[in-house]
Amino acid sequence: MEELIPVNIVIGDRTYRIRIATADEEVVRKTLKLINDKIIEFKTQFAGKDMQDYISMVVLWYATQQKATGNQSLFEAEAEGHLQAFEKVLDKILQG
Repeated sequence: MEELIPVNIVIGDRTYRIRIATADEEVVRKTLKLINDKIIEFKTQFAGKDMQDYISMVVLWYATQQKATGNQSLFEAEAEGHLQAFEKVLDKILQG
């Protein structure tokens, strides 16, 4: 059985102490960064009463993205979107 390590994580404005497998640490940290970045994004775009509103928006967004991308990871889908936008910019530059 794989040993679990304790990790302090922050979601929104709250800190949690969880135990995760060492192999999962990178994925957990990337997911936390994505979640917290989306919270900040939603705070700047939408009016909300408190952090719970923004966390709820992120949960809905995350679940929708997971369902839409199927087996493709959310990070891969987001990276793919950025790469496609970058490709369009390069195409415009090269065309004129």
